[in-house]
Amino acid sequence: MSLKSEVTLGDLVFVGFNKQVIALDRYTGDIVWDWKAPQGSGFPAILVDGDRIIVSVQGYTYCLEPTTGSQVWFNELKGKGTRTPNLASLRGSSSQMPAHAKLAADAAAASQSTITGVHT
Repeated sequence: MSLKSEVTLGDLVFVGFNKQVIALDRYTGDIVWDWKAPQGSGFPAILVDGDRIIVSVQGYTYCLEPTTGSQVWFNELKGKGTRTPNLASLRGSSSQMPAHAKLAADAAAASQSTITGVHT
């Protein structure tokens, strides 16, 4: 059995608790990397945003590279509040969208791209 030399985003599942993000191999459950927020405490909100992971812990927001866990940037968002945030981007959301709402949104987007001739 040969070992895979490079980890890809599709190989990983991300778990967050106690101001930590842990990347697990989605096939074996083995820990690939772990990262702990230097500031903030408690539950981290996690958003996988394409080639980045956005993590917010008690008002402190971090960007991580998803295959290595290395920190790309940090924003304190001073004076904006604390607690658990809702994260969203064009590529994803930290809130759960009901399956029927996602299907409707996808259908609307497909219909719009057919009308305008623009494909996303």
